[in-house]
Amino acid sequence: MYLKRRLSKSLTTFKGLYFGQKRKSFSTKRYQVTIGIGGNVGDVKRRFNHLLVFLQADVRVDIIKTSLILKNPPFGFIDQDDFFNSIIVLQVNMQARAFLDYLMRLEKKFGRCRSFANAPRTLDLDIIFFDNRVIKTDILTVPHVDWFNRESVTIPLAGMR
Repeated sequence: MYLKRRLSKSLTTFKGLYFGQKRKSFSTKRYQVTIGIGGNVGDVKRRFNHLLVFLQADVRVDIIKTSLILKNPPFGFIDQDDFFNSIIVLQVNMQARAFLDYLMRLEKKFGRCRSFANAPRTLDLDIIFFDNRVIKTDILTVPHVDWFNRESVTIPLAGMR
């Protein structure tokens, strides 16, 4: 069950059992990572809940807090359903590249197929911040490119303070 709040004609937030919660205040894991999660295919909120259950069971990950879920219009390729997006703050011991590989395996586990840029998807996992580091490689850019111009990131982040 979710508490629903309309922010505007095109933006709605949802607070539930797993989302919009501070989870853990202390972790012995080395790196703090902020990830964005999104999707617009199938029962996305249920998939988000399953993702959190999976992350909770993984000893390599501590969930620190989660944002509300934001329902928002797509950008880029706009001929598709609205997206659901949220932010999760984690503590991990994995280095950035290993953590990216971990997220890509999770996307695949949850049915992600990559067809074209901004295509509809079951689950999208993006590293927004990795322990206040700046990383620029061919496969990983942190902070996430243009995160500050995306409502799908800024609105959930603002609600986590």
